[in-house]
Amino acid sequence: MQTVTLGISGMTCGGCVSSVSKVLNALDGVAKAEVSLETHSAVVDYDPEKVEVEQLKRSVMEAGFEIAG
Repeated sequence: MQTVTLGISGMTCGGCVSSVSKVLNALDGVAKAEVSLETHSAVVDYDPEKVEVEQLKRSVMEAGFEIAG
């Protein structure tokens, strides 16, 4: 397992956090995704054999949010 922190912009409420959390946790290879409105980020534990960081970012963007940084 590896861990990556993704900066996410565009989240304004708990519903946004829920949406981002749902799309990340639905990906095959993601063990856990903790999304924070306070830090505008997601800390994701994932299996690099099954999913790449670019796929994580793409899923967040497809959900209507932007990757910051």
